[in-house]
Amino acid sequence: MPRSKLRSALRDALVALVPVALIGALTGPAHASASQPAAAWPEPVPVVSHVETTDPVVFVTIDDGWSHDPAAAKLLLDRRVPASLFLLPGAYSYGDGYFRALLNHGPFRVENHTVNHSDLSTLDAAGQRAEICGARDQHLAKFGDSPRLLRPPYGTYSETTRTTARACGAEALVTWTYDLTTWGPDPVPIPRLKAGDIILLHFNETVEDDLRRVLDAADAAGLKPAPLREYIGRW
Repeated sequence: MPRSKLRSALRDALVALVPVALIGALTGPAHASASQPAAAWPEPVPVVSHVETTDPVVFVTIDDGWSHDPAAAKLLLDRRVPASLFLLPGAYSYGDGYFRALLNHGPFRVENHTVNHSDLSTLDAAGQRAEICGARDQHLAKFGDSPRLLRPPYGTYSETTRTTARACGAEALVTWTYDLTTWGPDPVPIPRLKAGDIILLHFNETVEDDLRRVLDAADAAGLKPAPLREYIGRW
């Protein structure tokens, strides 16, 4: 082939190859990144306000822990109520004997209610981790059992709360079906309870009376208190 024609053929070949090379350069990294696995994030925990079950059970949960009422403890122990205790570290820091007695003699579990009762939805990821993991660590050190359920204070949370809860060892974020705590002069009317309802009470000055009312309502509905952690653990 004459040299001039050879140069022309090479030039034409290069012109044809350049667009292909450019396309490969532009699309290559995108294809490569698509084939890379996504960053590993904790799977968000489920949010539970009612347990789907046909068992005739109801779940008693008691928050905070500031009031160490001996009459309430006696009622819990006498009736063998498997209550979930969502405690604040500050509420047992001035005397953990009350809760140690419950844990040593009854079917109770200590669960996570954060360190400072902060509204988690207002905190960034680091702040939420400090609240949730911090409470887990203090509960484990004090009682030898790591909480597996998280109750966010005020029932407020974000998607970050759900992933942070998983990273801190929780299996579920638990709210409630009914808050039956007496906060004012008159008790809250108790609806007819249904299987799987989660009842919220607080360790306050009315906890014994509130607990009796809830247990009477459960009896009237043909329900018995059951351990919440075990039922959520079945999922």
